[in-house]
Amino acid sequence: MVIKAAVIGATGYAGAELVRLLSGHPHVEITLLASRQYGGIPFSDVYPAMSGIVDLRCRNLSNETSLEGTDIVFTALPHKASMGIVPGLIDQGHKVIDLSADFRFQDPANYEKWYEVHQAKDLLQSAVYGLPEIYAADIQKASLIGNPGCYPTSVLLPLLPLAKESFVDLDNIIADSKSGTSGAGRSPSLVTHFCEVNEGFMAYKVDEHRHNPEMDEVLSLFANRDIHITFTPHLAPMTRGMLTTLYVGLKSPVTTENVISCLGSFYANKPFVRICPAGRVPNTMHVKGTNYCDIGVKVTQQSQRLIMVSVIDNLVKGASGQAVQNMNIMFGLPETAGLTQVPFPVC
Repeated sequence: MVIKAAVIGATGYAGAELVRLLSGHPHVEITLLASRQYGGIPFSDVYPAMSGIVDLRCRNLSNETSLEGTDIVFTALPHKASMGIVPGLIDQGHKVIDLSADFRFQDPANYEKWYEVHQAKDLLQSAVYGLPEIYAADIQKASLIGNPGCYPTSVLLPLLPLAKESFVDLDNIIADSKSGTSGAGRSPSLVTHFCEVNEGFMAYKVDEHRHNPEMDEVLSLFANRDIHITFTPHLAPMTRGMLTTLYVGLKSPVTTENVISCLGSFYANKPFVRICPAGRVPNTMHVKGTNYCDIGVKVTQQSQRLIMVSVIDNLVKGASGQAVQNMNIMFGLPETAGLTQVPFPVC
């Protein structure tokens, strides 16, 4: 099987990471790379690391651009841009994986409260939230995937297996997350300028980050009740990586080993989630450049609070690697196809 793939928005950080992963995929041929800023320029001129690997010229996408013969289109565009082109791609019969927030919400009111008026509301009910470890059966049948955000991926993977457990207090969840600066995208801005980030560490968008309602909606639908978590994101002085620490209230006593067993059973056949043994906490270095999510667990004895720590590479499992994993499921391939990069033992 050869899957012909197009990437729209190929020269942003998520798009470039997607091109890197697809170029090494044994069942993928990249047929088109679209970039508004770099139309007509070889991709390897924009990212010299890809010289001799992907020298395809980027194209400016227009109404006349032919995607005939393309099996899947990845839209790695800014929030609010994808919904303008995705309906046309669906009408043409393409499968689409969108890396923006435009198709992550089922309820258009949730989207519109945090972004803007949605231009393709009719597609929200058919779009599938692309968290493969949870929704693989729906992803397999879908034509449109809303690829999850990086923060939600790091929060939901530890939480969802426990959302229906009686010992968890779903009204007492705090998520404290730290992200590398690549999560802000490639466009320059003062807040991610080297001098503003280096040797500094800051919280931002406290209680008003747009990923919070995304997490709330998925958790609420999964648990079949309203859930709102307290979420604070932080900007860390590193390029890649994301670490989330979850503080979860408990309704009844439970041990660290009980929680590890619960998570281990849930993710027993999920190749990209690794549960750390008791006494070990994960490190962002150990998942750099990979599609893994590592999760560590500790139950505090005095306060009887569950602490979970998860780490991902925000550009891979938090974006492009997850998109490739979704594509694999949609086309009946092994989830690991093209995603078997071995982590660096030393960074």
